[in-house]
Amino acid sequence: MSIFRNVVFIAAISGLLAGVVLAALQTYATVPLILKAETYENAGGGHEHAAAPVAGTEATAPAAGAETTAAQTAAPAEEEAWAPADGAERFAYSALANIVSGIAFGLILVAVSEFAGGIANWRQGVFWGFAGFAVFTLAPGLGLPPELPAMPAADLGARQIWWTLTVVATAAGLALIAFKQSLPLAILGVVLIVAPHIVGAPQPESHESPIPADLHHSFVVAVTITNLVFWVVLGAVAGYVRNRFMSEPAPSLNGRLA
Repeated sequence: MSIFRNVVFIAAISGLLAGVVLAALQTYATVPLILKAETYENAGGGHEHAAAPVAGTEATAPAAGAETTAAQTAAPAEEEAWAPADGAERFAYSALANIVSGIAFGLILVAVSEFAGGIANWRQGVFWGFAGFAVFTLAPGLGLPPELPAMPAADLGARQIWWTLTVVATAAGLALIAFKQSLPLAILGVVLIVAPHIVGAPQPESHESPIPADLHHSFVVAVTITNLVFWVVLGAVAGYVRNRFMSEPAPSLNGRLA
C-alpha cells in the first residue's frame, strides 16, 4: 500500500477504537453531569451560551450549540429542535461523533509522526498520545476549561481563535523541545507554550452561573481524564497497527521512546 493509504488505514482503525472507548467513558463520566447541569439551566429559565468544547469530542475546540432558551420555556407549544432520545440512540450518535473526531485526530497524529520517522510500536504510540492530549486538551483547557450548560462564555469567535493559536503554539513548542537538540530552540519552545496563557483566553463579562462550583469541577476532571484515555488509546492503537502493517522503521524516535 502507498504511504497515504497506510496513514488513512491506521487513522481509521485507531480513531474507530478510540472513539468507541471515549463514547463509553462519556456515558458514565460526563453525560450524567451534563444532564444534572441541564436541570439547573431549565430551573433558571435558560442561559444564552455557546456549548462546551467537543472533546475528542469534549474540550477539544469551542463549538456553537443549540440550547434551551427563555423563549422556548415560555412557549412550549412551539416546535422544539430535534435531539436524540436518551439511552441507546444518544449513545449511538455520541459514538458516531467521537469516531469521526477520532479518525480526524488520528490522521493528524499519524501524518505528523510519519514526518518524524513513524511510530514504531504501541509504547511510542502512548508517548504520541500524551503529546496529542497536551496539545489539544490540556493546553487549551487551562484557559478555556470545559463548560456545562447555563455557564457564561466569552464570544465564540474569540474563543475559537485563541484555542487555535494555543494548539498551534503548543504543538510547535513541543516539536522544538523534542526534536531539536538545541538549547536556544528549546527555550523558544517553552516560550511558545507559555505565550498564549500569558496573553490569556477570552473571558465572559460575568462568571455568575446557576451551576454549582463542585459540579463544574467534577465535569472538568471527568472531561480531562476521559480525553487522556482517548488520546492514549488513539496513540497506542496507531503504533500497534503501524507496527503490524508497515515495515518501515522509525529511526527518529526508536532510540528515545522505545
